[in-house]
Amino acid sequence: MLTKRIIPCLDVKDGKVVKGINFVGLKEVGDPVELARKYYEQGADELVFLDITATHEHRDTMVNVVKEVAKEIYMPFTVGGGIRTIEDVRKMLRAGADKVSVNSAAVKNPKLISEGAEQFGNQCMVLAVDGKKREDGSGWNVFVHGGRIDTGLDALEWIKQGVALGAGEILLTSMDTDGTKAGYDLEFCKAVRNEVPVPVIASGGCGSLQHFYDVFDQEAADAALAASLFHYDELTVRDVKEYLKEKGIPVRL
Repeated sequence: MLTKRIIPCLDVKDGKVVKGINFVGLKEVGDPVELARKYYEQGADELVFLDITATHEHRDTMVNVVKEVAKEIYMPFTVGGGIRTIEDVRKMLRAGADKVSVNSAAVKNPKLISEGAEQFGNQCMVLAVDGKKREDGSGWNVFVHGGRIDTGLDALEWIKQGVALGAGEILLTSMDTDGTKAGYDLEFCKAVRNEVPVPVIASGGCGSLQHFYDVFDQEAADAALAASLFHYDELTVRDVKEYLKEKGIPVRL
């Protein structure tokens, strides 16, 4: 039985880690290299870095952050945000990232996924999807540009297409639960997991130990991502893993 992964997420803006609710109201919470080291020492399975001000002017800042982090930790980490070209993918992998996540740019140019998978392998290409339930409850739409623009794309169809193009993993953020601490969007996660053969990372809404348990117990995801819970020391990664192990969920301690 595959162990379930616990993944802290760091939203990086201008070289600093920040946190908001429902994608707005950002507050600075620390230095990315220090936080990465802290989570590595706590036993995180992976890290995700999202550059949330990823205009071209900030690109070099992020490359430097990735280089510094790669020196400090010995676990896989994924970098996303503003990765628009194969050259951006190459830059991040060369700086020390193990995977890159693509979101808005892949919607605009799906070939980015297939080219990345061909050149660097499927395991390097993570498709990040920000989804929101439609008003009529008939499914979920894909949002881009930090959750600001509704593409009108059906999330399940887009994810299936992304995997067919070569995405090796799905980072699934529910905009309905993001930052609410009301729990992961189990319905959305399960719907995606039932459609694709690649691992699904649940993101958005975790507020307690119980929420980590629920997402795995209900087989809604292969990994669980959280941010503010860890940044504000409400829980450590170790706390989460010990709790899950006691509850019979397979984790790597």
